[in-house]
Amino acid sequence: MIISASRRTDIPAYYSDWFFNKIKERYVYVRNPMNVHQISKINLEPEVVDCVVFWSKNPKPMLDKLHLIKEYAYYFQFTLNPYDQDIETRLPCKNEILETFKKLSDITDPQRVIWRYDPVLLNEKYTVSYHIDKFCELARILKGYTEKVTFSFIDFYKKIMENIKSFRIDEITNEEKDSIADNFSRIANENNLLIDTCAEDIDLSKYTIAHARCIDDRLIAKIIGCDFIAEKDKNQRFECGCVSSIDIGEYNSCSNGCVYCYANYSQGIVANNFKRHNQFSPLLVGEMNDNDIVNEKKVTSNKILQKELF
Repeated sequence: MIISASRRTDIPAYYSDWFFNKIKERYVYVRNPMNVHQISKINLEPEVVDCVVFWSKNPKPMLDKLHLIKEYAYYFQFTLNPYDQDIETRLPCKNEILETFKKLSDITDPQRVIWRYDPVLLNEKYTVSYHIDKFCELARILKGYTEKVTFSFIDFYKKIMENIKSFRIDEITNEEKDSIADNFSRIANENNLLIDTCAEDIDLSKYTIAHARCIDDRLIAKIIGCDFIAEKDKNQRFECGCVSSIDIGEYNSCSNGCVYCYANYSQGIVANNFKRHNQFSPLLVGEMNDNDIVNEKKVTSNKILQKELF
């Protein structure tokens, strides 16, 4: 079993104490987003958790506590974009985030810190040339601290349209995508980085850009040192290459304030959910109530261990 922590919210930035408490207790409760009274109890014993995939824009609060998960395999999807606080409204300054990236890489290793440049959006301020220049600048700084960069182009979800309306974000033409892909590929190669795209349906193989598996069974096999088998995640978009995982986050609970975020479309709900958080609760947000039904999810390891020959 793979734990995703989390596509829905930035657990490392805002809920790391809660996460470490759940690791200590060896279980966590997760509400079904489609039926809030349906709760899954997830076993977090090291024997069944093959890997934890962290998603974050600022995992700094975790850095001095990673020893608490030494029994677990893990890696980070670390988003580092070139936007100012007009777009990513509550993130620390870029220099601080860069230092966090480097320190995390030093504590773990470059293989386990994947750089996400995600999403690419265009308007009068954030132009194609702006992205190429900033991507080059960041790639040079991060050289040696990561082995791969994953990028994507913005998706215009209905949930985010009101949030992005005032920024006059443009549809990205195929010509613009080609220009960005061509330059990003060249820059990545110059800085010894593999490069791929997240959930994009366009073929950029002519620029040596592959389709990503952000939750990646191949990388997990390398980290854990044995074969690992997992199915493609059927709950994600068709273009997504990720393998199956269990996400322990909750929507509308991330305080990063990124206007393009599909997982947090109401800052009012985010603020209320943040107030309801209790680091000692089995749930990320709120407490159990009388209408809740808890079912323990059956989980197993997907490791393929070689049997000893006698």
